[in-house]
Amino acid sequence: MASISGSGEISGGSTCDRTKELKEFDETKAGVKGLVDAGVTKVPRIFFSPSDVHLHLHESDSIHSSHSHAQTQLSFPVIDLQDWITDNKDLSRRQEVVDQVRKASETWGFFQVVNHGIPASVLEEMLQGVRSFFEQDIELKKQLFSRDAANRRVIYNSNFTLYTSPSADWRDSLYCLMSPPPLDLDQLPLVCRDIMVEYNKQVIRIGNVLFGLLSEALGLNPQHLAEMGCADGHSILCHYYPACPEPELTIGTSKHADYDFLTVLLQDQIGGLQILQQNQWVNVPPIPGALIVNIGDLLQLTSNDRFKSVEHRVLASKIGPRVSVACFFTTGYLPSARIYGPITELLSDHNPPIYRETTAKEYTTYGHKKGINGISALEHFKL
Repeated sequence: MASISGSGEISGGSTCDRTKELKEFDETKAGVKGLVDAGVTKVPRIFFSPSDVHLHLHESDSIHSSHSHAQTQLSFPVIDLQDWITDNKDLSRRQEVVDQVRKASETWGFFQVVNHGIPASVLEEMLQGVRSFFEQDIELKKQLFSRDAANRRVIYNSNFTLYTSPSADWRDSLYCLMSPPPLDLDQLPLVCRDIMVEYNKQVIRIGNVLFGLLSEALGLNPQHLAEMGCADGHSILCHYYPACPEPELTIGTSKHADYDFLTVLLQDQIGGLQILQQNQWVNVPPIPGALIVNIGDLLQLTSNDRFKSVEHRVLASKIGPRVSVACFFTTGYLPSARIYGPITELLSDHNPPIYRETTAKEYTTYGHKKGINGISALEHFKL
Protein backbone atom coordinates (compact mmCIF):
# COMPACT_ATOMS: atom_id res chain seq x y z
CA MET A 1 0.00 0.00 0.00
CA ALA A 2 1.23 3.49 -0.79
CA SER A 3 2.13 5.86 2.00
CA ILE A 4 1.77 9.59 2.42
CA SER A 5 4.75 11.64 3.50
CA GLY A 6 4.59 14.75 5.63
CA SER A 7 6.11 16.81 2.82
CA GLY A 8 2.83 16.77 0.94
CA GLU A 9 4.09 14.49 -1.84
CA ILE A 10 2.77 11.00 -2.40
CA SER A 11 5.54 8.45 -1.98
CA GLY A 12 6.79 7.58 -5.44
CA GLY A 13 5.09 10.66 -6.84
CA SER A 14 8.29 12.56 -7.61
CA THR A 15 8.19 11.42 -11.25
CA CYS A 16 5.95 12.90 -13.92
CA ASP A 17 3.79 9.79 -14.02
CA ARG A 18 0.48 11.32 -13.03
CA THR A 19 -1.39 8.03 -13.30
CA LYS A 20 1.01 6.44 -10.84
CA GLU A 21 0.59 9.32 -8.42
CA LEU A 22 -3.19 9.08 -8.66
CA LYS A 23 -3.11 5.34 -8.04
CA GLU A 24 -0.82 5.65 -5.04
CA PHE A 25 -3.06 8.31 -3.52
CA ASP A 26 -6.16 6.23 -4.22
CA GLU A 27 -4.72 3.05 -2.75
CA THR A 28 -4.26 4.66 0.65
CA LYS A 29 -8.09 4.87 0.85
CA ALA A 30 -7.42 7.67 3.34
CA GLY A 31 -8.48 10.46 1.01
CA VAL A 32 -7.58 14.10 1.35
CA LYS A 33 -8.15 13.84 5.09
CA GLY A 34 -5.34 11.29 5.17
CA LEU A 35 -2.99 13.84 3.63
CA VAL A 36 -3.95 16.45 6.21
CA ASP A 37 -3.68 13.98 9.10
CA ALA A 38 -0.17 13.17 7.87
CA GLY A 39 0.74 16.83 8.26
CA VAL A 40 1.15 17.87 4.63
CA THR A 41 2.39 21.40 4.11
CA LYS A 42 2.38 21.33 0.30
CA VAL A 43 -0.49 20.41 -2.00
CA PRO A 44 0.46 17.38 -4.17
CA ARG A 45 0.47 18.27 -7.84
CA ILE A 46 -2.39 15.89 -8.69
CA PHE A 47 -4.59 18.54 -7.02
CA PHE A 48 -3.18 21.54 -8.92
CA SER A 49 -6.02 23.38 -10.63
CA PRO A 50 -4.44 25.88 -13.06
CA SER A 51 -7.71 26.67 -14.81
CA ASP A 52 -9.26 28.02 -11.62
CA VAL A 53 -6.31 29.38 -9.72
CA HIS A 54 -6.12 32.87 -11.28
CA LEU A 55 -9.83 33.51 -10.78
CA HIS A 56 -9.49 32.19 -7.26
CA LEU A 57 -6.66 34.56 -6.36
CA HIS A 58 -8.24 37.54 -8.09
CA GLU A 59 -11.59 37.35 -6.41
CA SER A 60 -11.04 36.80 -2.73
CA ASP A 61 -8.24 36.37 -0.24
CA SER A 62 -10.65 34.58 2.06
CA ILE A 63 -13.87 32.68 1.58
CA HIS A 64 -15.18 34.67 4.52
CA SER A 65 -14.95 37.91 2.54
CA SER A 66 -18.46 39.30 2.12
CA HIS A 67 -17.31 42.45 0.38
CA SER A 68 -15.99 41.03 -2.88
CA HIS A 69 -16.77 42.90 -6.08
CA ALA A 70 -19.42 40.36 -6.99
CA GLN A 71 -21.31 40.72 -3.74
CA THR A 72 -21.43 44.49 -3.89
CA GLN A 73 -23.26 44.19 -7.21
CA LEU A 74 -25.60 41.23 -6.68
CA SER A 75 -27.89 40.12 -3.87
CA PHE A 76 -28.44 36.37 -3.55
CA PRO A 77 -32.18 35.47 -3.48
CA VAL A 78 -33.62 34.23 -0.18
CA ILE A 79 -37.20 32.90 -0.11
CA ASP A 80 -39.29 32.51 3.05
CA LEU A 81 -41.45 29.36 2.88
CA GLN A 82 -43.24 29.95 6.19
CA ASP A 83 -46.67 30.61 4.68
CA TRP A 84 -46.32 27.80 2.17
CA ILE A 85 -45.29 25.19 4.74
CA THR A 86 -48.15 26.17 7.08
CA ASP A 87 -50.68 26.07 4.22
CA ASN A 88 -51.59 29.72 4.69
CA LYS A 89 -54.85 30.54 2.91
CA ASP A 90 -53.58 34.00 1.93
CA LEU A 91 -53.50 33.43 -1.83
CA SER A 92 -51.69 36.69 -2.53
CA ARG A 93 -48.84 35.68 -0.22
CA ARG A 94 -48.64 32.21 -1.79
CA GLN A 95 -48.52 33.78 -5.25
CA GLU A 96 -45.74 36.07 -4.08
CA VAL A 97 -43.66 33.01 -3.13
CA VAL A 98 -44.35 31.41 -6.53
CA ASP A 99 -43.25 34.63 -8.24
CA GLN A 100 -40.05 34.72 -6.18
CA VAL A 101 -39.27 31.11 -7.12
CA ARG A 102 -39.94 31.86 -10.79
CA LYS A 103 -37.68 34.89 -10.85
CA ALA A 104 -34.84 33.14 -9.01
CA SER A 105 -35.10 30.02 -11.20
CA GLU A 106 -35.13 32.02 -14.42
CA THR A 107 -32.29 34.40 -13.57
CA TRP A 108 -30.11 32.78 -10.91
CA GLY A 109 -30.83 29.05 -11.06
CA PHE A 110 -30.14 29.16 -7.31
CA PHE A 111 -31.94 30.43 -4.22
CA GLN A 112 -31.92 29.86 -0.48
CA VAL A 113 -35.03 28.87 1.48
CA VAL A 114 -35.70 29.71 5.13
CA ASN A 115 -38.55 28.64 7.41
CA HIS A 116 -38.74 25.40 5.41
CA GLY A 117 -39.93 23.27 8.30
CA ILE A 118 -36.85 21.13 8.96
CA PRO A 119 -35.83 21.69 12.61
CA ALA A 120 -32.47 23.38 13.11
CA SER A 121 -31.49 20.49 15.40
CA VAL A 122 -31.93 18.01 12.53
CA LEU A 123 -29.77 20.14 10.21
CA GLU A 124 -27.00 20.44 12.79
CA GLU A 125 -27.13 16.74 13.67
CA MET A 126 -26.87 15.87 9.99
CA LEU A 127 -23.76 18.01 9.55
CA GLN A 128 -22.27 16.53 12.72
CA GLY A 129 -23.11 13.02 11.54
CA VAL A 130 -21.18 13.63 8.32
CA ARG A 131 -18.21 14.98 10.28
CA SER A 132 -18.33 11.90 12.51
CA PHE A 133 -18.28 9.58 9.51
CA PHE A 134 -15.21 11.17 7.95
CA GLU A 135 -13.39 11.57 11.25
CA GLN A 136 -13.91 8.00 12.48
CA ASP A 137 -11.19 5.36 12.32
CA ILE A 138 -9.98 4.90 8.75
CA GLU A 139 -10.51 1.14 8.93
CA LEU A 140 -14.24 1.71 9.40
CA LYS A 141 -14.41 4.07 6.42
CA LYS A 142 -12.46 1.65 4.23
CA GLN A 143 -15.30 -0.86 4.51
CA LEU A 144 -17.33 1.45 2.24
CA PHE A 145 -14.49 2.44 -0.09
CA SER A 146 -15.30 1.72 -3.73
CA ARG A 147 -15.28 3.11 -7.26
CA ASP A 148 -17.97 0.72 -8.47
CA ALA A 149 -20.91 3.11 -8.65
CA ALA A 150 -22.76 0.73 -10.97
CA ASN A 151 -23.10 -1.96 -8.32
CA ARG A 152 -22.71 -0.20 -4.98
CA ARG A 153 -25.36 2.08 -3.51
CA VAL A 154 -23.29 3.43 -0.61
CA ILE A 155 -19.77 4.54 -1.52
CA TYR A 156 -16.95 6.39 0.22
CA ASN A 157 -13.96 7.68 -1.72
CA SER A 158 -12.06 10.80 -2.72
CA ASN A 159 -12.99 12.26 -6.12
CA PHE A 160 -15.44 10.08 -8.05
CA THR A 161 -13.73 11.10 -11.31
CA LEU A 162 -10.21 10.89 -9.92
CA TYR A 163 -8.78 9.19 -13.02
CA THR A 164 -10.66 11.22 -15.66
CA SER A 165 -10.69 14.82 -14.36
CA PRO A 166 -7.87 17.23 -15.26
CA SER A 167 -7.11 17.69 -11.57
CA ALA A 168 -8.25 16.21 -8.28
CA ASP A 169 -10.48 18.27 -5.98
CA TRP A 170 -9.58 18.87 -2.34
CA ARG A 171 -12.39 16.83 -0.76
CA ASP A 172 -13.63 13.37 0.26
CA SER A 173 -17.17 12.11 -0.32
CA LEU A 174 -19.85 9.70 0.88
CA TYR A 175 -22.52 8.84 -1.70
CA CYS A 176 -25.81 7.13 -0.84
CA LEU A 177 -28.36 6.17 -3.52
CA MET A 178 -31.55 6.30 -1.47
CA SER A 179 -34.19 5.40 -4.08
CA PRO A 180 -35.55 3.81 -6.21
CA PRO A 181 -35.93 1.15 -5.00
CA PRO A 182 -35.66 2.15 -1.33
CA LEU A 183 -32.19 1.58 0.07
CA ASP A 184 -31.73 -1.09 2.74
CA LEU A 185 -30.98 1.31 5.57
CA ASP A 186 -28.58 -1.16 7.17
CA GLN A 187 -26.19 -0.25 4.36
CA LEU A 188 -25.83 3.29 5.74
CA PRO A 189 -22.81 3.95 7.98
CA LEU A 190 -23.70 3.19 11.58
CA VAL A 191 -22.10 6.40 12.89
CA CYS A 192 -24.61 8.60 11.03
CA ARG A 193 -27.40 6.16 10.12
CA ASP A 194 -30.16 7.44 12.40
CA ILE A 195 -29.78 11.11 11.52
CA MET A 196 -29.41 10.34 7.83
CA VAL A 197 -32.70 8.41 7.88
CA GLU A 198 -34.44 11.33 9.60
CA TYR A 199 -32.90 13.97 7.35
CA ASN A 200 -33.80 11.91 4.30
CA LYS A 201 -37.49 11.93 5.29
CA GLN A 202 -37.41 15.66 5.85
CA VAL A 203 -35.62 16.57 2.63
CA ILE A 204 -38.02 14.44 0.54
CA ARG A 205 -40.90 16.46 2.01
CA ILE A 206 -39.13 19.71 1.11
CA GLY A 207 -38.43 18.39 -2.37
CA ASN A 208 -42.11 17.73 -2.94
CA VAL A 209 -42.96 21.27 -1.77
CA LEU A 210 -40.35 22.72 -4.12
CA PHE A 211 -41.53 20.74 -7.13
CA GLY A 212 -45.02 22.07 -6.45
CA LEU A 213 -43.74 25.64 -6.35
CA LEU A 214 -41.66 25.14 -9.49
CA SER A 215 -44.65 23.64 -11.33
CA GLU A 216 -46.77 26.68 -10.50
CA ALA A 217 -43.87 28.97 -11.40
CA LEU A 218 -44.02 27.44 -14.89
CA GLY A 219 -47.77 28.09 -15.04
CA LEU A 220 -48.57 24.38 -14.66
CA ASN A 221 -50.67 22.28 -12.28
CA PRO A 222 -48.90 22.06 -8.89
CA GLN A 223 -48.48 18.29 -9.34
CA HIS A 224 -47.10 18.47 -12.88
CA LEU A 225 -43.39 17.94 -12.18
CA ALA A 226 -44.13 15.27 -9.57
CA GLU A 227 -46.37 13.42 -12.03
CA MET A 228 -43.52 13.52 -14.54
CA GLY A 229 -41.44 11.55 -12.05
CA CYS A 230 -39.01 14.32 -11.17
CA ALA A 231 -39.18 13.41 -7.47
CA ASP A 232 -39.21 9.62 -7.90
CA GLY A 233 -35.52 9.09 -7.24
CA HIS A 234 -32.96 10.76 -5.04
CA SER A 235 -29.48 10.36 -3.64
CA ILE A 236 -27.54 12.01 -0.83
CA LEU A 237 -23.96 13.15 -1.39
CA CYS A 238 -21.90 14.25 1.62
CA HIS A 239 -18.69 16.21 1.07
CA TYR A 240 -15.87 16.76 3.57
CA TYR A 241 -13.37 19.51 2.69
CA PRO A 242 -10.31 19.39 4.98
CA ALA A 243 -8.34 22.56 5.66
CA CYS A 244 -5.91 23.13 2.78
CA PRO A 245 -2.32 24.40 3.29
CA GLU A 246 -2.21 26.06 -0.15
CA PRO A 247 -5.79 26.84 -1.19
CA GLU A 248 -4.62 29.07 -4.04
CA LEU A 249 -3.28 26.01 -5.87
CA THR A 250 -6.37 23.83 -5.88
CA ILE A 251 -10.17 23.83 -5.69
CA GLY A 252 -12.66 22.18 -3.33
CA THR A 253 -15.10 21.30 -6.10
CA SER A 254 -14.41 22.16 -9.73
CA LYS A 255 -16.82 24.26 -11.77
CA HIS A 256 -19.82 22.20 -12.88
CA ALA A 257 -23.60 22.07 -13.25
CA ASP A 258 -25.78 19.33 -11.75
CA TYR A 259 -27.24 16.64 -14.03
CA ASP A 260 -30.42 16.17 -11.98
CA PHE A 261 -33.81 17.91 -11.86
CA LEU A 262 -33.23 19.66 -8.54
CA THR A 263 -30.62 19.82 -5.79
CA VAL A 264 -31.27 20.70 -2.14
CA LEU A 265 -28.02 21.53 -0.33
CA LEU A 266 -27.23 21.86 3.36
CA GLN A 267 -23.93 23.62 4.06
CA ASP A 268 -22.18 24.60 7.27
CA GLN A 269 -21.20 28.15 8.17
CA ILE A 270 -17.68 28.12 6.71
CA GLY A 271 -18.73 29.18 3.21
CA GLY A 272 -16.85 28.75 -0.05
CA LEU A 273 -19.71 27.90 -2.43
CA GLN A 274 -19.83 30.21 -5.45
CA ILE A 275 -22.12 30.40 -8.48
CA LEU A 276 -21.36 31.88 -11.88
CA GLN A 277 -23.73 34.81 -12.37
CA GLN A 278 -23.36 37.48 -15.05
CA ASN A 279 -19.86 36.20 -15.80
CA GLN A 280 -18.63 36.68 -12.26
CA TRP A 281 -18.32 34.34 -9.29
CA VAL A 282 -20.78 35.19 -6.54
CA ASN A 283 -20.43 33.88 -2.99
CA VAL A 284 -23.42 32.01 -1.61
CA PRO A 285 -23.54 33.38 1.93
CA PRO A 286 -24.14 30.83 4.68
CA ILE A 287 -27.42 31.55 6.50
CA PRO A 288 -28.04 29.59 9.72
CA GLY A 289 -30.89 27.16 9.20
CA ALA A 290 -31.22 27.82 5.45
CA LEU A 291 -31.15 25.31 2.61
CA ILE A 292 -29.76 26.07 -0.84
CA VAL A 293 -31.83 25.03 -3.84
CA ASN A 294 -30.50 24.85 -7.38
CA ILE A 295 -31.98 23.93 -10.74
CA GLY A 296 -30.40 20.93 -12.48
CA ASP A 297 -29.78 20.31 -16.18
CA LEU A 298 -32.81 18.04 -16.59
CA LEU A 299 -35.13 20.75 -15.30
CA GLN A 300 -33.57 23.28 -17.66
CA LEU A 301 -34.16 20.79 -20.49
CA THR A 302 -37.79 20.04 -19.58
CA SER A 303 -38.57 23.73 -18.97
CA ASN A 304 -37.10 24.50 -22.43
CA ASP A 305 -34.56 26.93 -20.94
CA ARG A 306 -37.09 28.79 -18.78
CA PHE A 307 -35.24 27.68 -15.67
CA LYS A 308 -31.43 27.79 -15.59
CA SER A 309 -28.96 25.18 -14.44
CA VAL A 310 -26.06 27.35 -13.31
CA GLU A 311 -22.41 26.42 -12.94
CA HIS A 312 -21.00 26.50 -9.44
CA ARG A 313 -17.86 25.55 -7.52
CA VAL A 314 -16.42 25.38 -4.00
CA LEU A 315 -13.17 27.10 -3.05
CA ALA A 316 -10.50 25.38 -1.00
CA SER A 317 -9.63 27.14 2.24
CA LYS A 318 -7.13 27.14 5.08
CA ILE A 319 -10.18 26.95 7.33
CA GLY A 320 -11.82 23.59 7.76
CA PRO A 321 -13.14 21.06 7.64
CA ARG A 322 -16.09 22.33 5.60
CA VAL A 323 -19.07 19.95 5.45
CA SER A 324 -22.00 19.89 3.02
CA VAL A 325 -24.89 17.53 2.26
CA ALA A 326 -26.52 17.58 -1.19
CA CYS A 327 -29.74 15.78 -2.07
CA PHE A 328 -30.11 15.16 -5.81
CA PHE A 329 -33.58 14.50 -7.19
CA THR A 330 -33.22 12.29 -10.28
CA THR A 331 -33.68 8.72 -11.48
CA GLY A 332 -30.60 9.06 -13.63
CA TYR A 333 -28.67 6.29 -11.88
CA LEU A 334 -31.18 3.53 -12.63
CA PRO A 335 -32.64 2.28 -15.92
CA SER A 336 -36.04 3.78 -16.76
CA ALA A 337 -38.02 3.96 -19.98
CA ARG A 338 -39.54 7.33 -19.05
CA ILE A 339 -38.75 9.93 -21.71
CA TYR A 340 -38.07 13.57 -20.87
CA GLY A 341 -38.23 16.46 -23.28
CA PRO A 342 -39.46 20.06 -23.26
CA ILE A 343 -42.88 20.12 -21.57
CA THR A 344 -45.57 20.32 -24.26
CA GLU A 345 -47.64 22.91 -22.37
CA LEU A 346 -44.69 25.32 -22.47
CA LEU A 347 -44.17 25.11 -26.23
CA SER A 348 -45.64 27.27 -29.00
CA ASP A 349 -44.81 28.58 -32.45
CA HIS A 350 -42.85 31.33 -30.71
CA ASN A 351 -41.21 28.91 -28.27
CA PRO A 352 -40.26 25.73 -30.20
CA PRO A 353 -38.44 22.88 -28.46
CA ILE A 354 -34.72 23.51 -27.94
CA TYR A 355 -33.80 19.98 -26.87
CA ARG A 356 -34.43 16.45 -28.08
CA GLU A 357 -36.04 13.88 -25.84
CA THR A 358 -33.87 11.69 -23.60
CA THR A 359 -34.04 9.49 -20.55
CA ALA A 360 -32.63 10.59 -17.21
CA LYS A 361 -30.24 7.65 -17.37
CA GLU A 362 -28.96 8.58 -20.84
CA TYR A 363 -28.44 12.20 -19.80
CA THR A 364 -26.62 11.33 -16.58
CA THR A 365 -24.45 8.69 -18.27
CA TYR A 366 -23.44 11.15 -20.98
CA GLY A 367 -22.65 13.85 -18.42
CA HIS A 368 -20.39 11.59 -16.38
CA LYS A 369 -18.65 10.24 -19.48
CA LYS A 370 -18.07 13.76 -20.80
CA GLY A 371 -16.55 14.83 -17.50
CA ILE A 372 -15.90 18.39 -16.39
CA ASN A 373 -14.53 20.04 -19.53
CA GLY A 374 -16.15 23.46 -19.52
CA ILE A 375 -18.91 22.49 -21.97
CA SER A 376 -22.44 21.95 -20.69
CA ALA A 377 -23.87 18.47 -21.23
CA LEU A 378 -27.03 20.23 -22.42
CA GLU A 379 -25.28 21.18 -25.67
CA HIS A 380 -25.22 17.52 -26.71
CA PHE A 381 -29.03 17.29 -26.47
CA LYS A 382 -29.92 20.40 -28.46
CA LEU A 383 -31.93 19.98 -31.63
